[in-house]
Amino acid sequence: MASRRAAEELIGAGRVSVDGEVVRDPARDVDERNEIRADGEQVHAEALEYHAVNKPVGVVSTARDPGGKPTVVELVDSGARLYPVGRLDVDSSGLILLTNDGELANRLMHPRYGVEKAYRAWVRGQPSKSALARLRNGVELEDGRTAPTQVQILRARGRETELEIVIREGRKRILRRMLEAVWHPVISLERIRIGPLQLGRLAPGMARRLRPPEVERLIRAARIPPRGANR
Repeated sequence: MASRRAAEELIGAGRVSVDGEVVRDPARDVDERNEIRADGEQVHAEALEYHAVNKPVGVVSTARDPGGKPTVVELVDSGARLYPVGRLDVDSSGLILLTNDGELANRLMHPRYGVEKAYRAWVRGQPSKSALARLRNGVELEDGRTAPTQVQILRARGRETELEIVIREGRKRILRRMLEAVWHPVISLERIRIGPLQLGRLAPGMARRLRPPEVERLIRAARIPPRGANR
């Protein structure tokens, strides 16, 4: 019924009750057994959904686009209010997670929790040992130095090289900027993994619902305590 921030404002204003008691703490744990009301109207919990999508180039990784470009949300057949976890540039492709689980989404995106994201990138030229060392140790960008990165060469093709890169941060266009900084601009970029979740053989433009064990592995990777436990 509201975004995370708007919900916190409702709670702070004393407009939300749990089992008849006004609650002003947004960290209060609740589950399906509690009766939650906002401005006197009962709020019904939406079942949590988790979908893996292989985003094609040209599709935006937002819930809607003012310019009318196709969005990743349109690739999922669901009536739930789903949001993409993090973003991929319109010119990039690969794995993106769509969910209505706000806690998991926030932890997967926040660098504090250090959830890995792995990419395959074709770049111009053949990176030298010094260029690879700069990527691994951190590259100085206009908005600060990047965190240490895992990078390996997979194969070369003429004047192009395919790299596999693993990062733990998500600044805007960070991989493209890192590779430009070491004089190897990106030709194509595909995300192949988020934490333990693999892109696998999911075809471009297709989506699939995650299996319960996959969801559990993501929750563990995001270091979320068992739900229902006191925390």
